[in-house]
Amino acid sequence: MKVSDILRVKGGTLYTVSPEEGLSLAVTTMAENDIGSLVVMDHGELVGMLTFREVIQSVVRNGGSVGNTLVRSVMDDHPLTCTPETEIDEVRRMMLGRHARYMPVMSQRTLMGVISFYDVAKAVVDSQDFENRMLKAYIRDWPVDEPRDEQTSAPN
Repeated sequence: MKVSDILRVKGGTLYTVSPEEGLSLAVTTMAENDIGSLVVMDHGELVGMLTFREVIQSVVRNGGSVGNTLVRSVMDDHPLTCTPETEIDEVRRMMLGRHARYMPVMSQRTLMGVISFYDVAKAVVDSQDFENRMLKAYIRDWPVDEPRDEQTSAPN
């Protein structure tokens, strides 16, 4: 299974923010859209990732306030990325290795979407469920050998 399979199911809605925008506007966007991350874009280029992790760390540093903080000052400016062709198992390893919950999907320099650890886990579970159902159906439909009749199988 590849990242493109997740994107196909997930759809193409993307939420982005500029690095020069205020963190308060970014937080409002995240809250209104019930999302945990925003891709930070500058002149059409990926320059970072803003997740609730960076937001919370910033709020703690500011004594519980977002204040006039800019996205640029709190974003992850070296986010993990993958391509639509990246295998899901590789994405899992990458996300676990960096404790990343969100990953931009890039095709060369074009942002194709964002996948979350939840998306990856759901895809794996759905795939395993499908495989499990197919195996059970295969076993259920297994041809049963008819018991051999001793008289017909003995040589004459």
